[in-house]
Amino acid sequence: MYASVETAAIPAYRRARRSPLKLLAGACCVLACMVLAMGYMSQSSALKSALITAAQSQTMRPATGGRMGFVSREGAAPMGSTGHVLKDNIVKMPKGTKFHCNWVAGGRALHANAKADGSKYRIGVIGGGPSGSAAAEVFAKDKNLETFIFERKMDNIKPCGGAIPLCMVDEFDLPESVIDRKVRRMKMISPSNRVVDVGRTLKPGEYIGMTRREILDGFLRNRSVDLGAVPINGLVTKIDTPAVGSSEPYIVHYQDYGDKSAGGAGTPKTMEFDVLIGADGANSRVAKAIDAGEYNYAIAFQERIAINDEQMKYYEELAEMYVGDDVSPDFYAWVFPKYDHVGVGTGTVINRPDIPKYQKAIRERCKERIEGGKIIKVEAHPIPEHPRPRRVQGRAALVGDAAGYVTKCSGEGIYFAAKSGRMAAEAIVKLMQEGSRLPTQQEIEDTYIADYDKKYQATYVVLDLLQKVFYSSNAAREAFVEMCDSDYVQKVTFDSYLYKTVQGGNPVDDIKLLFNTLGSIFRAQATTPKDREFSNPVESLKRL
Repeated sequence: MYASVETAAIPAYRRARRSPLKLLAGACCVLACMVLAMGYMSQSSALKSALITAAQSQTMRPATGGRMGFVSREGAAPMGSTGHVLKDNIVKMPKGTKFHCNWVAGGRALHANAKADGSKYRIGVIGGGPSGSAAAEVFAKDKNLETFIFERKMDNIKPCGGAIPLCMVDEFDLPESVIDRKVRRMKMISPSNRVVDVGRTLKPGEYIGMTRREILDGFLRNRSVDLGAVPINGLVTKIDTPAVGSSEPYIVHYQDYGDKSAGGAGTPKTMEFDVLIGADGANSRVAKAIDAGEYNYAIAFQERIAINDEQMKYYEELAEMYVGDDVSPDFYAWVFPKYDHVGVGTGTVINRPDIPKYQKAIRERCKERIEGGKIIKVEAHPIPEHPRPRRVQGRAALVGDAAGYVTKCSGEGIYFAAKSGRMAAEAIVKLMQEGSRLPTQQEIEDTYIADYDKKYQATYVVLDLLQKVFYSSNAAREAFVEMCDSDYVQKVTFDSYLYKTVQGGNPVDDIKLLFNTLGSIFRAQATTPKDREFSNPVESLKRL
């Protein structure tokens, strides 16, 4: 049995203060081990008031994204957007809210549904991974809304390292049953096979959780269903989008694989939704429908390998990370323990056609510990490298991989997926005022997007820069593995990863780390052999 989850350190991380120097130091450290990339780095309130004088012969239309209109109806009294008679023909706006005509005299919210036919607004969550499930859970808690969650493959097996930070266990109330292994030690292996043991600074109860996506995703999705979200076993094939600013619905076309009468072929169906959440991964159809723009992506390739009990015992609380241009020219390779097997994989952006060669190389480098193992599953999947140019259009918002929320260097995306799904849903639910109105694009951008970027954008920028430094050559990789032998580096790294912030330390240690890092790079440059040539130089130059 594993020890119970201990989260005593979490209050400290929530109180932690961050300095720019710690940000840089922490990001450098993150690059120095498997966990690599973490987040260190409101809806802004604006005081608005509105005075509306309506003629006795007019009534307001239902609110549609903060707009109002009038319809002549002889003899009618002035009415609010949900049928409430206005007091003195004035709609009063409470401080800190945007003008949306759903507040009446005294700042009292109108709770009646704003749809003309009295029905509830319908939310469509496309994708049932961590981001979609986290969003659906928030929406499902609001009984003024109807929430549907689409997922084609309910087992959702995905080539993912499966590592999650300790803070996610606490924030998302994850049970022991979804965590296969609790990693407390790591081995960093350089291009020259220098090994550095990492994990000396972990406190009792601290660990990196290793999960299987089919287990984690299923748990999160089922929790949203238990709260009232309606699951649809379907593949979205097309989305008809309304004009921006319109109250018309999104029309989602999909193949329904839950219809057993179709014999597994799927039944073509359509549904209408008032709000869409695109949580459908790197190849998001929602992103295409709203013209969200393209981005660079990596290919992650992983083999699940069953090994004997003695070999598995070696990996009980241990993970391995390999760097070198033999296993990836711009990423890393890994051996991560699962429940009864290990995941062995690698990834690359700049030389995707050679991914089979890199996978063969990582198997060769760890062969002594997986010898005789049986490959039980082969997986490949695209991983976005940076957020998309557009993440909101109209009443459709992207989250998780669909939005591009994966950190450079580590390819970590599970926590950021779940976090973005929750943040987007919480912002939209608040804007919808208990199901009484539709949010506008500007409102979603001013809340969800602004809050997410404020919290994590610096992380993506810093790690993008540092990847170019530390993954640019074998000499740089040797330097960053050497950095991992420092207790200070290990402490800052794990604090950064486990709690998504930078804790402890002092400016003197940060400056020492900076100079030690530069020294390691210069030393490695002088002693490391020249890198291999890329087999795909055109694509490499295009990315650089």
